Amino acid sequence: MVRTGIGYDVHRLSAGETLIIGGVTIPSDKGSVGHSDGDVLTHAVVDALLGAAALGDIGTHFPSSNDRWKGASSLTFLSHVVKLVNEAGFVIANVDGTVILESPRLSEYLHSMRQTLSSEMGLDTQNFSVKATTTDGLGFTGSGEGVGAVAIATLRRPDS
Repeated sequence: MVRTGIGYDVHRLSAGETLIIGGVTIPSDKGSVGHSDGDVLTHAVVDALLGAAALGDIGTHFPSSNDRWKGASSLTFLSHVVKLVNEAGFVIANVDGTVILESPRLSEYLHSMRQTLSSEMGLDTQNFSVKATTTDGLGFTGSGEGVGAVAIATLRRPDS
């Protein structure tokens, strides 16, 4: 059995905040505003994994109404969700993510994001891909107001 899930997340950007994407701190004059660390890519990956396993969504497991998660590392969310996925009888086969951000450019950080997230999931880097794109100045990401990410995860049963 093979299952696929899609995750999507956006965060507002603001001066004075830290920009963390894929578990990597990116030098920037603006960072993500969020209840946790605002890591948009990791949040999208978490939702993709939860969706593929039919285990709900990030807000169900880590609600922003719970102060326990205030300022928490999104990598904590990811490691917990990987355990849930495995306990549900699935193995992560592949994850692909795309970050949508006008500035700063992310090309020099993509390898570190890939290594950080695949390591956190116990996944070979060959089975995890991360890309970055802009919206050519269009929309909230193009104007520098926010950052977005989309991810897709494929799970399989260990015997398939």
